[in-house]
Amino acid sequence: MPDQRSDTALLIIDVINDLEFPGGERVLPWAERMVERLAPFAQRMRKAGVPVIYVNDNFDHWRSSFSDVYKYCTRPGARGRRVARALKPDPDDYFILKPKHSAFFATSLVPLLQHLGTKKLILSGIATNLCVFFSAHDAHMYEYKLTVLSDCCCAESDTDHDLALRQLQQFLRVRVCRGDEFKQVKTGKRRPARKSPPSSK
Repeated sequence: MPDQRSDTALLIIDVINDLEFPGGERVLPWAERMVERLAPFAQRMRKAGVPVIYVNDNFDHWRSSFSDVYKYCTRPGARGRRVARALKPDPDDYFILKPKHSAFFATSLVPLLQHLGTKKLILSGIATNLCVFFSAHDAHMYEYKLTVLSDCCCAESDTDHDLALRQLQQFLRVRVCRGDEFKQVKTGKRRPARKSPPSSK
């Protein structure tokens, strides 16, 4: 399928996650609630022609592909297995593996967004006060217009979650809203398929 040019893109950060880290047991119930809102929101964006971009930690598996990471995080017994399976990317979604907290640090995200013509980003995922927070800061440096979905992110506690959102609102002027409050969506036309070069015959 040709790439969809869009003024807006949805970033889904670190939801393909085994949650097997200190504090992961506290994130799990919040993540399960997040799924109930993020999964239908992502589907709504897909239907509206908004690119959905998964940016996910590589868990220090430097030889892995995204499918390898998905398989690792959905292995039997993994704490985050149900969350990862519920938020499995669709075939037409984009995916990028990242080595650190930010979706932008040492990744191909900026060239992808330029290719798609994106100027506005919707941020969601795990954890509000860590990877979503760091990604929002870097996106601000690149001068993207930002929305963070308060009910499509989660952290270890309400305190961590709410503090991060207040910081983003106060210092970066990030728009914070629930998924069901988000209405401003503008998309472009599909890029035409590339034509084959003319024959020299």
